[in-house]
Amino acid sequence: MTNAFRTVEISDSAFEHEGLRLVTVRSPALRRRCDVSLWVPDAPEVGVLLILLHGVYGSHWAWSMQGGVHRTAQRMLADGEIAPLVIAMPADGMRADGSGYLTHPHDEDVEKWIVDEVPAIARIAAPGLRADARIAIGGLSMGGYGAIRLGAKYADRFSSISAHSAFADIEGMTAFVEEPLSEYLRCAPRDELGATYWLRRHRHRLPKLRFDCGLSDPLIEGNRALHRMLETEGITHVYQEFAGGHEWPYWQEHVARTLRFVSES
Repeated sequence: MTNAFRTVEISDSAFEHEGLRLVTVRSPALRRRCDVSLWVPDAPEVGVLLILLHGVYGSHWAWSMQGGVHRTAQRMLADGEIAPLVIAMPADGMRADGSGYLTHPHDEDVEKWIVDEVPAIARIAAPGLRADARIAIGGLSMGGYGAIRLGAKYADRFSSISAHSAFADIEGMTAFVEEPLSEYLRCAPRDELGATYWLRRHRHRLPKLRFDCGLSDPLIEGNRALHRMLETEGITHVYQEFAGGHEWPYWQEHVARTLRFVSES
């Protein structure tokens, strides 16, 4: 694959720890530098790439330094629960409290950053990742919304989607960010900003889909509504509810379900 980045800075392996690798690139899509954390297993060849999206207020380090996903992955790999996989954890574009993983007109193409550039970065930074590796997408909260929406919109790019505590519509952002909803409504026609639009439109070629939510999470009713819609539409999926709220202890525990689902898919 041609390197489309003018600059790519990769952490020195002498200072890397627990399989974590840090990358900064000059992104053509975002028109500035942006960061990606990766977990790269000690394996000669890897056939799966998981793009894991963070929530509002966070950045590329959230899933590792708040969620400990690299330790969960290493334990599961050692126990034979999952196959080797590379985990790419990109920053969301760093717009305001959260970009929503949306393309903002005349400014930054966050969708291209996630869908095209992050896989290219992973292949540069993790040489053992096969050229034909399956690509999965997952995330929490805003990242869960981004994973479902982008996974469904670009259905042919992904093998599976897994979301935790997601909101299904862009209006879910209003509970978390200072920016008015109108800032996000500029990004696309209103219906196309909802994950349900793309799930319906690409219903016959969707990646495998699962999502979960905590029983104490304020987003629980929205997740139940999404589950009911998918059932009504006859769209195959897995939906689960567990004890817990909209918080890191919940995501630390249940990200293992994403890793297992991605590996099995």
